[in-house]
Amino acid sequence: MSGSETAPPVRSKPVTPRPKAAATIAGQLSFEAIHHAYDGMTSLRGVSLDIKPGEVVCLLGHSGCGKTTLLRIAAGIERQTAGRVLINGQEMSGPGVFLPPEKRGVGLVFQDYALFPHMSILQNVMFGLTNMVRADAEREAMAALARVGLLEYAFDYPHALSGGEQQRVALARAVAPRPAVLLMDEPFSGLDKRLRDSVREETAAVLKETRATCVMVTHDPEEAMRIADRIALMRTGELVQIGTARELYSRPADRFVARFFSEMNEIDATAGQDGRVETPLGTFPAPGAAPGQSVIVGIRLQGVKLDAGGGIPGRVVQHRFLGEVDLFEVAVQGLDKPILSRIRDARGLRSGDDVGVSLDPNDVLVFADAGK
Repeated sequence: MSGSETAPPVRSKPVTPRPKAAATIAGQLSFEAIHHAYDGMTSLRGVSLDIKPGEVVCLLGHSGCGKTTLLRIAAGIERQTAGRVLINGQEMSGPGVFLPPEKRGVGLVFQDYALFPHMSILQNVMFGLTNMVRADAEREAMAALARVGLLEYAFDYPHALSGGEQQRVALARAVAPRPAVLLMDEPFSGLDKRLRDSVREETAAVLKETRATCVMVTHDPEEAMRIADRIALMRTGELVQIGTARELYSRPADRFVARFFSEMNEIDATAGQDGRVETPLGTFPAPGAAPGQSVIVGIRLQGVKLDAGGGIPGRVVQHRFLGEVDLFEVAVQGLDKPILSRIRDARGLRSGDDVGVSLDPNDVLVFADAGK
Protein backbone atom coordinates (compact mmCIF):
# COMPACT_ATOMS: atom_id res chain seq x y z
CA MET A 1 0.00 0.00 0.00
CA SER A 2 1.30 3.41 -0.89
CA GLY A 3 2.67 5.76 1.74
CA SER A 4 0.96 8.69 -0.02
CA GLU A 5 -2.58 7.67 0.95
CA THR A 6 -4.53 10.20 2.94
CA ALA A 7 -5.88 7.90 5.66
CA PRO A 8 -5.14 4.42 6.98
CA PRO A 9 -7.80 1.74 6.51
CA VAL A 10 -10.44 1.31 9.18
CA ARG A 11 -9.32 -1.31 11.69
CA SER A 12 -11.58 -3.67 13.59
CA LYS A 13 -8.87 -4.85 15.99
CA PRO A 14 -8.87 -3.34 19.50
CA VAL A 15 -6.37 -0.66 20.41
CA THR A 16 -4.34 -1.31 23.54
CA PRO A 17 -2.52 1.30 25.64
CA ARG A 18 1.07 1.86 24.55
CA PRO A 19 3.86 1.14 27.05
CA LYS A 20 6.99 3.23 27.19
CA ALA A 21 9.93 2.20 25.01
CA ALA A 22 12.89 0.58 26.70
CA ALA A 23 15.88 2.84 27.26
CA THR A 24 19.17 2.22 25.53
CA ILE A 25 22.78 3.16 26.28
CA ALA A 26 23.30 6.12 24.00
CA GLY A 27 26.55 6.51 22.12
CA GLN A 28 28.58 9.50 21.02
CA LEU A 29 28.98 9.78 17.25
CA SER A 30 31.90 11.77 15.86
CA PHE A 31 32.85 12.72 12.32
CA GLU A 32 36.44 13.90 11.91
CA ALA A 33 37.34 15.78 8.72
CA ILE A 34 35.21 13.58 6.46
CA HIS A 35 35.86 13.82 2.72
CA HIS A 36 34.01 11.85 0.05
CA ALA A 37 33.78 11.81 -3.72
CA TYR A 38 31.66 9.99 -6.32
CA ASP A 39 33.54 9.26 -9.54
CA GLY A 40 35.90 12.12 -8.88
CA MET A 41 33.09 14.56 -7.97
CA THR A 42 33.48 15.86 -4.41
CA SER A 43 30.41 15.30 -2.24
CA LEU A 44 31.82 16.06 1.24
CA ARG A 45 34.55 18.53 2.13
CA GLY A 46 36.16 18.09 5.55
CA VAL A 47 33.00 17.65 7.61
CA SER A 48 33.62 17.49 11.37
CA LEU A 49 30.75 17.05 13.81
CA ASP A 50 30.34 15.68 17.35
CA ILE A 51 26.93 14.35 18.37
CA LYS A 52 26.48 13.88 22.10
CA PRO A 53 24.95 10.77 23.71
CA GLY A 54 21.17 11.00 23.64
CA GLU A 55 21.16 14.01 21.31
CA VAL A 56 18.88 14.29 18.27
CA VAL A 57 20.64 16.07 15.40
CA CYS A 58 19.12 16.81 12.00
CA LEU A 59 21.30 17.03 8.91
CA LEU A 60 19.42 19.65 6.91
CA GLY A 61 19.95 20.90 3.38
CA HIS A 62 18.88 20.88 -0.23
CA SER A 63 19.11 17.76 -2.38
CA GLY A 64 22.70 16.95 -3.30
CA CYS A 65 24.30 18.82 -0.38
CA GLY A 66 25.88 15.63 1.05
CA LYS A 67 23.63 14.99 4.06
CA THR A 68 22.56 11.47 3.02
CA THR A 69 26.11 10.59 2.04
CA LEU A 70 27.28 11.57 5.54
CA LEU A 71 24.57 9.40 7.08
CA ARG A 72 25.54 6.43 4.89
CA ILE A 73 29.17 6.87 5.92
CA ALA A 74 28.11 6.76 9.58
CA ALA A 75 26.15 3.57 8.89
CA GLY A 76 29.01 1.87 7.05
CA ILE A 77 27.10 1.71 3.76
CA GLU A 78 29.56 4.15 2.15
CA ARG A 79 33.26 4.57 2.81
CA GLN A 80 34.77 8.04 3.06
CA THR A 81 37.86 8.95 1.05
CA ALA A 82 39.47 10.62 4.08
CA GLY A 83 38.70 11.24 7.73
CA ARG A 84 37.36 9.08 10.55
CA VAL A 85 34.03 8.01 12.06
CA LEU A 86 33.98 7.13 15.76
CA ILE A 87 31.30 5.82 18.11
CA ASN A 88 32.09 6.21 21.81
CA GLY A 89 35.68 6.96 20.83
CA GLN A 90 36.10 3.69 18.94
CA GLU A 91 37.06 4.06 15.29
CA MET A 92 34.39 2.63 13.00
CA SER A 93 36.08 3.69 9.78
CA GLY A 94 39.31 5.43 8.99
CA PRO A 95 42.55 5.02 7.05
CA GLY A 96 43.08 1.46 8.29
CA VAL A 97 39.69 0.46 9.72
CA PHE A 98 36.27 -0.23 8.23
CA LEU A 99 33.60 -1.98 10.28
CA PRO A 100 30.47 -3.16 8.42
CA PRO A 101 27.03 -1.86 9.54
CA GLU A 102 26.24 -4.91 11.68
CA LYS A 103 29.39 -4.34 13.75
CA ARG A 104 28.70 -0.67 14.53
CA GLY A 105 25.72 -0.90 16.89
CA VAL A 106 23.59 1.43 14.76
CA GLY A 107 19.92 1.28 13.82
CA LEU A 108 18.73 2.34 10.37
CA VAL A 109 15.39 3.78 9.23
CA PHE A 110 15.06 4.46 5.49
CA GLN A 111 12.56 6.64 3.65
CA ASP A 112 11.20 3.62 1.75
CA TYR A 113 10.70 1.61 5.00
CA ALA A 114 12.71 -1.37 3.59
CA LEU A 115 10.37 -3.97 5.11
CA PHE A 116 10.56 -7.57 3.91
CA PRO A 117 7.22 -8.28 2.18
CA HIS A 118 7.41 -12.06 2.72
CA MET A 119 7.88 -11.68 6.48
CA SER A 120 5.23 -10.90 9.06
CA ILE A 121 5.42 -7.63 10.98
CA LEU A 122 6.80 -9.51 13.99
CA GLN A 123 9.44 -11.24 11.86
CA ASN A 124 10.47 -7.91 10.37
CA VAL A 125 11.03 -6.43 13.82
CA MET A 126 12.88 -9.55 15.00
CA PHE A 127 15.23 -9.41 12.02
CA GLY A 128 17.94 -7.43 13.84
CA LEU A 129 17.74 -9.43 17.08
CA THR A 130 19.98 -12.26 15.90
CA ASN A 131 22.10 -12.24 19.06
CA MET A 132 19.14 -13.33 21.21
CA VAL A 133 17.46 -16.67 21.68
CA ARG A 134 14.16 -16.75 19.81
CA ALA A 135 11.91 -16.36 22.85
CA ASP A 136 13.80 -13.27 24.04
CA ALA A 137 13.88 -11.81 20.53
CA GLU A 138 10.14 -12.28 20.16
CA ARG A 139 9.50 -10.63 23.52
CA GLU A 140 11.63 -7.59 22.62
CA ALA A 141 9.99 -7.32 19.19
CA MET A 142 6.50 -7.49 20.67
CA ALA A 143 7.42 -4.78 23.18
CA ALA A 144 8.71 -2.54 20.39
CA LEU A 145 5.51 -3.08 18.39
CA ALA A 146 3.40 -2.31 21.45
CA ARG A 147 5.22 1.00 21.87
CA VAL A 148 4.35 2.13 18.34
CA GLY A 149 0.75 0.92 18.67
CA LEU A 150 0.97 -2.03 16.30
CA LEU A 151 1.00 -5.04 18.62
CA GLU A 152 -2.35 -6.22 17.24
CA TYR A 153 -0.84 -6.48 13.75
CA ALA A 154 2.22 -8.54 14.68
CA PHE A 155 1.16 -11.46 12.47
CA ASP A 156 -0.02 -9.36 9.52
CA TYR A 157 2.22 -8.61 6.53
CA PRO A 158 3.53 -5.19 5.39
CA HIS A 159 1.13 -4.93 2.43
CA ALA A 160 -1.81 -4.87 4.86
CA LEU A 161 -0.58 -1.68 6.56
CA SER A 162 -0.81 1.96 5.61
CA GLY A 163 2.30 4.00 4.86
CA GLY A 164 2.27 5.52 8.32
CA GLU A 165 1.96 2.11 9.93
CA GLN A 166 4.79 0.71 7.82
CA GLN A 167 7.02 3.55 8.93
CA ARG A 168 6.18 2.82 12.56
CA VAL A 169 7.15 -0.83 11.96
CA ALA A 170 10.48 0.37 10.53
CA LEU A 171 11.00 2.47 13.66
CA ALA A 172 10.15 -0.46 15.93
CA ARG A 173 12.62 -2.67 14.04
CA ALA A 174 15.36 -0.05 14.38
CA VAL A 175 14.94 0.54 18.13
CA ALA A 176 14.29 -3.09 19.17
CA PRO A 177 18.03 -3.97 19.35
CA ARG A 178 18.55 -0.80 21.46
CA PRO A 179 21.25 0.66 19.21
CA ALA A 180 23.77 3.15 20.52
CA VAL A 181 23.06 5.36 17.49
CA LEU A 182 19.91 5.58 15.38
CA LEU A 183 20.26 6.85 11.78
CA MET A 184 17.17 8.02 9.88
CA ASP A 185 17.14 9.02 6.21
CA GLU A 186 14.15 11.28 5.43
CA PRO A 187 11.87 8.85 7.29
CA PHE A 188 8.65 10.85 6.79
CA SER A 189 9.04 12.01 3.19
CA GLY A 190 6.71 9.36 1.75
CA LEU A 191 3.76 10.34 3.93
CA ASP A 192 1.08 12.94 3.33
CA LYS A 193 1.05 15.94 5.66
CA ARG A 194 -1.49 14.62 8.19
CA LEU A 195 0.25 11.28 8.56
CA ARG A 196 3.67 12.93 8.51
CA ASP A 197 2.83 15.14 11.47
CA SER A 198 1.41 12.32 13.57
CA VAL A 199 4.16 9.79 12.78
CA ARG A 200 6.82 12.45 13.41
CA GLU A 201 5.38 13.23 16.84
CA GLU A 202 5.22 9.52 17.63
CA THR A 203 8.84 9.11 16.55
CA ALA A 204 9.94 12.07 18.68
CA ALA A 205 8.25 10.50 21.71
CA VAL A 206 9.98 7.15 21.12
CA LEU A 207 13.37 8.87 20.74
CA LYS A 208 12.84 10.72 24.01
CA GLU A 209 11.92 7.53 25.83
CA THR A 210 14.75 5.40 24.44
CA ARG A 211 17.29 8.24 24.86
CA ALA A 212 19.13 6.90 21.80
CA THR A 213 21.51 9.17 19.96
CA CYS A 214 19.79 10.00 16.67
CA VAL A 215 20.92 11.55 13.39
CA MET A 216 18.10 12.33 10.97
CA VAL A 217 18.38 13.59 7.40
CA THR A 218 15.71 16.00 6.17
CA HIS A 219 15.26 18.79 3.63
CA ASP A 220 12.37 20.32 5.60
CA PRO A 221 13.43 23.13 7.99
CA GLU A 222 10.19 22.98 9.99
CA GLU A 223 10.63 19.25 10.49
CA ALA A 224 14.18 19.79 11.71
CA MET A 225 13.07 22.54 14.09
CA ARG A 226 10.30 20.38 15.53
CA ILE A 227 12.33 17.26 16.24
CA ALA A 228 16.01 18.17 16.66
CA ASP A 229 18.06 19.28 19.66
CA ARG A 230 20.53 20.76 17.16
CA ILE A 231 20.48 21.32 13.42
CA ALA A 232 23.50 20.92 11.14
CA LEU A 233 22.77 22.88 7.95
CA MET A 234 24.77 21.74 4.92
CA ARG A 235 25.57 23.27 1.54
CA THR A 236 27.63 21.69 -1.29
CA GLY A 237 29.31 19.15 0.96
CA GLU A 238 30.14 21.48 3.85
CA LEU A 239 28.61 22.35 7.20
CA VAL A 240 27.43 25.95 7.08
CA GLN A 241 26.11 26.34 10.64
CA ILE A 242 25.39 24.09 13.62
CA GLY A 243 23.16 25.03 16.53
CA THR A 244 19.71 24.97 18.02
CA ALA A 245 16.72 25.95 15.91
CA ARG A 246 16.55 29.29 17.72
CA GLU A 247 20.24 29.98 17.12
CA LEU A 248 20.03 29.32 13.38
CA TYR A 249 16.85 31.31 13.01
CA SER A 250 17.81 34.29 15.18
CA ARG A 251 21.53 34.44 14.40
CA PRO A 252 22.04 32.98 10.91
CA ALA A 253 25.67 32.77 9.83
CA ASP A 254 24.89 34.12 6.36
CA ARG A 255 22.09 34.87 3.92
CA PHE A 256 21.86 31.21 2.84
CA VAL A 257 20.96 30.17 6.40
CA ALA A 258 18.43 32.97 6.80
CA ARG A 259 16.77 32.12 3.48
CA PHE A 260 16.54 28.46 4.42
CA PHE A 261 14.42 29.15 7.47
CA SER A 262 12.21 31.98 6.26
CA GLU A 263 11.24 33.94 3.16
CA MET A 264 12.72 37.44 3.14
CA ASN A 265 12.51 40.76 1.37
CA GLU A 266 16.05 41.64 0.30
CA ILE A 267 17.20 45.22 -0.23
CA ASP A 268 20.59 46.21 -1.67
CA ALA A 269 22.26 48.91 0.42
CA THR A 270 25.63 50.38 1.44
CA ALA A 271 27.00 50.53 4.97
CA GLY A 272 27.55 54.04 6.30
CA GLN A 273 30.36 55.57 8.32
CA ASP A 274 28.52 55.07 11.61
CA GLY A 275 28.11 51.28 11.41
CA ARG A 276 24.55 51.60 10.18
CA VAL A 277 22.80 51.16 6.86
CA GLU A 278 20.10 53.43 5.48
CA THR A 279 17.18 52.13 3.39
CA PRO A 280 13.81 53.53 2.26
CA LEU A 281 12.29 51.53 5.14
CA GLY A 282 14.56 52.93 7.84
CA THR A 283 18.10 52.82 9.21
CA PHE A 284 19.48 49.67 10.80
CA PRO A 285 22.66 48.46 12.53
CA ALA A 286 25.18 46.81 10.19
CA PRO A 287 27.56 45.08 12.62
CA GLY A 288 30.89 44.09 11.06
CA ALA A 289 30.29 45.95 7.80
CA ALA A 290 33.01 48.38 6.72
CA PRO A 291 32.02 51.91 5.61
CA GLY A 292 31.05 51.84 1.94
CA GLN A 293 30.65 48.04 1.89
CA SER A 294 27.75 46.58 -0.09
CA VAL A 295 25.26 44.80 2.16
CA ILE A 296 21.90 43.07 1.86
CA VAL A 297 19.16 44.03 4.29
CA GLY A 298 16.90 41.00 4.79
CA ILE A 299 13.43 41.55 6.23
CA ARG A 300 11.29 38.56 7.14
CA LEU A 301 7.76 38.82 5.79
CA GLN A 302 6.10 38.53 9.18
CA GLY A 303 8.21 41.46 10.40
CA VAL A 304 6.56 43.89 7.95
CA LYS A 305 3.64 45.58 9.72
CA LEU A 306 0.92 47.44 7.83
CA ASP A 307 -1.31 50.08 9.39
CA ALA A 308 -3.56 52.87 8.22
CA GLY A 309 -1.77 55.19 10.64
CA GLY A 310 1.93 56.06 10.97
CA GLY A 311 4.96 54.50 9.36
CA ILE A 312 6.65 54.71 5.96
CA PRO A 313 3.99 55.54 3.33
CA GLY A 314 3.12 52.63 1.06
CA ARG A 315 0.32 51.34 -1.13
CA VAL A 316 -1.06 47.81 -1.37
CA VAL A 317 -0.66 46.64 -4.98
CA GLN A 318 -1.74 43.03 -4.50
CA HIS A 319 -3.42 40.92 -1.83
CA ARG A 320 -3.76 37.14 -1.58
CA PHE A 321 -5.66 35.17 1.06
CA LEU A 322 -3.59 32.13 2.10
CA GLY A 323 -5.78 30.69 4.83
CA GLU A 324 -4.00 31.32 8.12
CA VAL A 325 -2.40 34.50 6.80
CA ASP A 326 -2.87 37.16 4.15
CA LEU A 327 -0.02 37.98 1.76
CA PHE A 328 0.38 41.60 0.69
CA GLU A 329 2.60 43.25 -1.89
CA VAL A 330 3.24 46.87 -0.94
CA ALA A 331 4.89 49.53 -3.09
CA VAL A 332 7.17 51.90 -1.18
CA GLN A 333 8.83 54.94 -2.73
CA GLY A 334 12.54 54.37 -3.25
CA LEU A 335 12.29 50.58 -3.70
CA ASP A 336 12.58 48.96 -7.12
CA LYS A 337 9.97 46.31 -6.32
CA PRO A 338 7.14 45.86 -3.80
CA ILE A 339 7.89 44.37 -0.41
CA LEU A 340 5.97 41.34 0.84
CA SER A 341 4.13 41.14 4.14
CA ARG A 342 2.41 38.19 5.85
CA ILE A 343 -0.31 39.27 8.28
CA ARG A 344 -2.66 37.11 10.35
CA ASP A 345 -5.23 39.85 10.92
CA ALA A 346 -5.60 41.78 7.67
CA ARG A 347 -8.14 44.22 9.22
CA GLY A 348 -9.93 44.68 5.92
CA LEU A 349 -6.90 45.85 3.94
CA ARG A 350 -7.21 45.40 0.18
CA SER A 351 -5.48 46.28 -3.07
CA GLY A 352 -5.20 50.04 -3.63
CA ASP A 353 -5.24 50.95 0.08
CA ASP A 354 -2.67 53.43 1.38
CA VAL A 355 -0.86 52.03 4.42
CA GLY A 356 1.90 52.86 6.83
CA VAL A 357 4.79 50.36 6.80
CA SER A 358 6.80 49.62 9.94
CA LEU A 359 9.29 46.85 10.73
CA ASP A 360 9.92 44.60 13.71
CA PRO A 361 13.67 45.04 14.35
CA ASN A 362 13.90 41.37 15.39
CA ASP A 363 13.02 40.42 11.80
CA VAL A 364 15.64 42.64 10.15
CA LEU A 365 19.00 41.03 9.29
CA VAL A 366 21.99 42.66 7.56
CA PHE A 367 24.48 40.57 5.56
CA ALA A 368 27.65 41.34 3.68
CA ASP A 369 26.87 41.01 -0.03
CA ALA A 370 28.89 37.88 -0.85
CA GLY A 371 26.62 36.79 -3.67
CA LYS A 372 25.15 33.90 -1.71
